[in-house]
Amino acid sequence: MASYPPAQCCTTGFRHEGTPQGKDIRIAGGKYAAYLATPPPDKAKKSTAVLYLPDIMGVWQNSRLLADEFAANGYLTLLLDTFNGDPIPVRSVDADEVNIPAWLAGGSTGDNPHNEPAVDPIVKDAIKVLKEEYGVKKLGAVGYCFGAKYLVRHFNEGIDVGYLAHPSFVNADELAAINGPISIAAAETDHIFPPEKRHETEDILLRNGKTYQLTLFSKVAHGFAVRSDVSKREQKWAKEQAFYQAIVWFNEYLE
Repeated sequence: MASYPPAQCCTTGFRHEGTPQGKDIRIAGGKYAAYLATPPPDKAKKSTAVLYLPDIMGVWQNSRLLADEFAANGYLTLLLDTFNGDPIPVRSVDADEVNIPAWLAGGSTGDNPHNEPAVDPIVKDAIKVLKEEYGVKKLGAVGYCFGAKYLVRHFNEGIDVGYLAHPSFVNADELAAINGPISIAAAETDHIFPPEKRHETEDILLRNGKTYQLTLFSKVAHGFAVRSDVSKREQKWAKEQAFYQAIVWFNEYLE
């Protein structure tokens, strides 16, 4: 495994200020919830889009605002609810308050799992919707934490360019098999993507001749690209630079 499974650090963070500009929609015949952020007509990049696979907070304030930022840079952006309406709310938690393995296995109710058999069809249908209903010919994807696993897992099923931030649960063999360029933003303090997993990831990408970028940000922790405390200068800067990293990567490889 190229990164460890989600843990308690995945459930902490800060809510950001702003008013989302996109709209909540249903896709795939109403089966799945999503948030669609549309670029201004004068900036829209033709036949190009970004699929946003979120962390375990799913579709919420911060992820909506990030989707809006991708749209403001010209990319039609579909933020996908990969949790069937059952994300984990952002909050500070003690070790016993959120049982992430149990939530992954059965969701909050015990009968709504968030494992591969449950998430795979949601991601596949979203890619299909973007291609067939929105006319997307070049598809970028972003995966934050939990979402990184499914970006890598489905890279070769219609994704052209990828961007990961503080990834979790990424399978080493699936990473080795990706057939397009990938950019990764990593945190200095991250028990899920620690130095040994970063180095393993670099080795996999280098050994398999992939086009890649890996940027390490100091003085931030897991989740910083979505849930930083933006009142703190270093965290705000790292969050913004991680976003620009994605935009520059897409501008280079999607166009």
